[in-house]
Amino acid sequence: MYGEFTSLELDRPEQWILRITLRAPGKLNAVDAEAHAQLATVWQAVDRDPDTRVVVVRGADGAFSSGGDLGLVEEIARDWQTRLRVFHEARDLVYNIIDCRKPIVAAIDGPCVGAGLAVALLADISVAAPTARLVDGHTRLGVAAGDHAVIVWPLLCGLAKAKYHLLLCEPVDGETAERLGLVSLCVPAEEVEERALEIARRLAAGSQTAIAHTKLALNNWLRAAGPAFDASLALEFLDMTGPDVREGVAAVREHREPSF
Repeated sequence: MYGEFTSLELDRPEQWILRITLRAPGKLNAVDAEAHAQLATVWQAVDRDPDTRVVVVRGADGAFSSGGDLGLVEEIARDWQTRLRVFHEARDLVYNIIDCRKPIVAAIDGPCVGAGLAVALLADISVAAPTARLVDGHTRLGVAAGDHAVIVWPLLCGLAKAKYHLLLCEPVDGETAERLGLVSLCVPAEEVEERALEIARRLAAGSQTAIAHTKLALNNWLRAAGPAFDASLALEFLDMTGPDVREGVAAVREHREPSF
């Protein structure tokens, strides 16, 4: 039932556990157009899958994900049809994770940006290494922080910290993320994947009805923030039509600070 998700690497490390790996060699697991679309819809397949009780999501080769491919960002900026499609994908990615009845565990190390960061922070339980580097880089790119940040950051770490990190694109390492409440746990890098699997085993062995219903109830906090998220996403894609995004993309490509 997962044959359509060719840009995601899926395997079963144990019974009842589905593992999703983000893999893009040489690109720090950047999410291209196809992977972005599949990240938006895979959660609906998971929700319907009777053989999956828990999902573990990770990145390959010591990185979670460096975010959206810059080529996709440029295409969004210049093409209306692409902009419309990715707008709906970005919205679906967030709401489909929230609505998925199966618990999701994120194992986070290295760069964690963009769509990858959205998955990591919307996961029900997140395990990060000290070497994880979480960055919401939207304002540096010249667009509003719309992908996921407005719906979840203020709830996890409070509005003051959310504004500091989102307005300034200030990075957060794994230890700081745990202290702020952005992630559930911070453990040594060599223990991240095993701790995530250990948590997944416990979830898989528990009452599936009780766990699903607890997630359903808790995620009403996120659903209540839905209007704020919808507004932020609309503003992000409005900014995609403006002049600042061109300078933002150029600055990222040239590894320099943008000059807006």
